[in-house]
Amino acid sequence: MNSEIKLIALDLDGTLLNAKKEVSKENIAAIKKAREKGVHVVITTGRPLLAIHHLLEELDMTGFDDFSITFNGGLIQRNTGEIVSKKTFSLDEARDIKEMTASLGLPCDLLSEGTVYMTPSALTSLYPSLNKLLHFVPKDLSELGDDVIINKVVSCTEAAILDAKIPDFPKAFYDKYEIFKSQAKLVEFMPKGINKAYGLSKLIGILDLKPENVMAMGDEENDMAMIEWAGYGVAMGNAVDKLKAAAQIIADRTNEESAVAHVIEQYVL
Repeated sequence: MNSEIKLIALDLDGTLLNAKKEVSKENIAAIKKAREKGVHVVITTGRPLLAIHHLLEELDMTGFDDFSITFNGGLIQRNTGEIVSKKTFSLDEARDIKEMTASLGLPCDLLSEGTVYMTPSALTSLYPSLNKLLHFVPKDLSELGDDVIINKVVSCTEAAILDAKIPDFPKAFYDKYEIFKSQAKLVEFMPKGINKAYGLSKLIGILDLKPENVMAMGDEENDMAMIEWAGYGVAMGNAVDKLKAAAQIIADRTNEESAVAHVIEQYVL
């Protein structure tokens, strides 16, 4: 066992999960072995805890000493539900993003814990097809109070439409917010400075670890920050080229071939 690796951070879609949104038996077995040797295994995802609870149960990671990083680092929780760290948007910031996406004809959805507020738009949002476990509510921004919790903002539509519009995002928005694609049909907005590396940096402070003790695995642009930050940054064989270029390790298998298990066996066990 590589005694330096004490925490494994795992993205979900395109990494731990296969195309059917399942965790393979090989991945489950490897994660169990790593945890039996005292290695923390932490899900790092853009999803809320509600949308991953079934996976945590499957992995037997629902205890007080188990953690998840949700909303791309905006929320760190014990898997019992206790919140350790939280960063959210103000309603004014959400309005700012809504106005920009509306000007480009893109849909705009606001995530508030397990609820998704679907604001009126010219294009129908495809987000419900990506996260069936969340509660979707049509809502105009004018109906929301200043006390509403807004964890992240997303725009979800056909990949070709999204890719054609993203270059038109004002440069100033990249200075104000974290903006990245997490799936072909999905672009996400987070508060400035909030990403998976931010979440992990907060968590290792709680666990008394260092970045060099962390192995992070991912496949998409929203994994970039943690891949560059971790002592062991791993890109799946199916990862986007930009992530592969930043990673220290490129798995020789894809998420469909239980790449997570293979990397854990090779570098951790």
